[in-house]
Amino acid sequence: MKKTVCFTGHRVLSESAKQLFSRLYTVLEKLVTEQGITDFYAGGAVGFDTIAAKCVLRLRDALKEGAEVRLHLVLPCCNEDQTKNWTAEQKYEFRCILQRADSVEYTAQKHDPQCMGRRNAKLVEYATHYCVCYYDINHRSGTAQTVNLAKQKGLQIINLFTT
Repeated sequence: MKKTVCFTGHRVLSESAKQLFSRLYTVLEKLVTEQGITDFYAGGAVGFDTIAAKCVLRLRDALKEGAEVRLHLVLPCCNEDQTKNWTAEQKYEFRCILQRADSVEYTAQKHDPQCMGRRNAKLVEYATHYCVCYYDINHRSGTAQTVNLAKQKGLQIINLFTT
């Protein structure tokens, strides 16, 4: 049986992306080498989702051949709808991640009021062991919804948010 992790987190981060990337990389490396985690599911949003996806790809590149590390994107809607308000840099990063992902799934073709919630539910559905998040418990958000779903499922929560 595959051992899987989902990611969820805020779009706006309270620490530098470089610092968060470093802390997340250490966590993911341990999950792969010590816990046998093989598959990671990310939602494709800017902020924490982007950092998490890039981190999985870096880890996959760094590990010896034969190590199983896969990145799966679960996206709320087609790329044009999802990225229409993003900066050129954010769109470029997204395209690079999309090209290197092992799989891509869309929960809707067009953006609709429920597509983000469906994406969040799918992320949790696919996770078997952990939900790795960047979650400020003082904010209501899609991240809060996803973490609550993960807790209800019995996933272990690893929260990288620092105050």
